[in-house]
Amino acid sequence: MTPDEVTREVRRIEITTRHLVRDIVAGEYSSAFRGRGVEFAEVREYQPGDDVRTIDWNVTARLGSAYVKRYLEERELTVVFLVDFSASGRFGSRVRTKGELGAEVAAVLALAAARNNDRVGAAFFTDRIEHHIAPAKGRRHVLRLISELLAFEPAGTGTDLGAALAELEPTLRRRAVLFILSDFMAAGYEPVLGRLARRHDVVALQLVDPRERALPAAGLVTLWDPESGAWRRIDTSDAAVRAWFARRSEEFDRGLERGLRERNADLLRLETGRSYAEPLLSFFRRRERMLWR
Repeated sequence: MTPDEVTREVRRIEITTRHLVRDIVAGEYSSAFRGRGVEFAEVREYQPGDDVRTIDWNVTARLGSAYVKRYLEERELTVVFLVDFSASGRFGSRVRTKGELGAEVAAVLALAAARNNDRVGAAFFTDRIEHHIAPAKGRRHVLRLISELLAFEPAGTGTDLGAALAELEPTLRRRAVLFILSDFMAAGYEPVLGRLARRHDVVALQLVDPRERALPAAGLVTLWDPESGAWRRIDTSDAAVRAWFARRSEEFDRGLERGLRERNADLLRLETGRSYAEPLLSFFRRRERMLWR
């Protein structure tokens, strides 16, 4: 993109996603990651609109009327986006490529974080981290981050998520929310991801395209791997080939889900041909419910 095109795209995203950003912040964003705070402050008498889950039942029973607990607000959140710029992200058979989907979702979440007065940073990776933006606060900082996200041209084509996570790990000195935007077509990253998930809130945003999960019956097709440069010709008219392809995709998704669950990391799968608004809002609602159990 040219600088003028980047500016127009940043403005388009900011305008078209304004309601979604507002809904995320007004609804579940804060409570999905902040929980109940870190330090008890006091109890006070219940007032209409207070969350009933904060009622102190011992004090309520002793005084004969409802009292709620108040907590000191946590320090502002640090939100970091680890964005996959490997060549597989350039694939897309529907509305957008996986890379374009990841960039727009990261922009929405970054705008929500800025609106919540949180610190926002990012790292762009291929087979290594190629660009790093230190966390900072403010709308101007986030708009610059989004501009760099849209304009960035990677030098590498491969994927090494493990190396990127290992390089990012020592920079996260305080507890953070780490959003990983990738198709997760990588191996060997699980140990470092597990370490990070023990100290931080790790959310995996898996970017997928329907053509990666179901082949059309289109006869002989030549496929190219943009990361390795390998070519392969397959007969998609063969039902057994299509079934094998679909089965491998299902096995990959199940393995990713299991691996993230075992390491206490969240997963949200987003598809290039579908709106990401409702899946995002549903994710925050679900995570907020889990934290308040």
